[in-house]
Amino acid sequence: MRFCANVFMLFGEVPFLERFGRAAEAGFSAVEFWWPGATGEDPGEVEEAVKDAGVEVALFNFDAGDMLGAGDRGLVSDLEREGQFQENVPVALELARSLDCRRINALVGLEIDGMGREEQLELARKNVGFAADEARESGVEVMVEALSTFDNGPYLLNTTEQVVEFVRSVDRENVRIQHDFFQMQRMEGNLAANFREHFDMVGHIQIADSPDRGEPGTGEIHYPYVFGVLEELGYNGYVGLEYGPTTGETEESLDWLPKELRGKEVKVSDLRL
Repeated sequence: MRFCANVFMLFGEVPFLERFGRAAEAGFSAVEFWWPGATGEDPGEVEEAVKDAGVEVALFNFDAGDMLGAGDRGLVSDLEREGQFQENVPVALELARSLDCRRINALVGLEIDGMGREEQLELARKNVGFAADEARESGVEVMVEALSTFDNGPYLLNTTEQVVEFVRSVDRENVRIQHDFFQMQRMEGNLAANFREHFDMVGHIQIADSPDRGEPGTGEIHYPYVFGVLEELGYNGYVGLEYGPTTGETEESLDWLPKELRGKEVKVSDLRL
């Protein structure tokens, strides 16, 4: 497994565009991020910052609305905003091509008053399918994840079983699961067994400790065991560090992951957990 820094959650000591360089200085060779519009940056500015930092982009999100101000969690299941999502798809794919990024995450959205759950899910299937069809030619995979309702509100997909069913129903080879161990510990527990059962559908992983979404070792998830499962199964993709540091500086929250290993393949035995 390899680790990448989520620069929306980490290195918050500096403005967003400076975080790519901070991640590289901290030893990371790869990053992930939410859609740049979440903090007002232009995709072109992000592209320049990534290239200046010399880091790989493991994944970023499609436009998911105003995640920070309004608490939005996706556009694909909202009739009034699906046009915004569809307009974002070619823009996001162009950014992915320019950064050689192979995965983009599509958040499916919150329940909407006056619209039935199945009606929303059917709209989400249509729009995720649209994105996947557009992405296929570029060799890009579309990720879909389950989120905790405790932390995000009434999100449509909030368990492993629900996201598995949804991804299967979209029926596109390039639609896979983004599995977040923090989110699933909050919603269902049984982390290892659920992950093992659906490992073949997982395209990207994110982590934080539960319940406060801090770095590994600050909560109830036994990450040495979780990482051991990833190692046992032969997971060779990225694990995104999507946590809020409990320390004063991001670097202090990374003591569990030796700096010289942050840009390399890592074994559980190498970690300070």
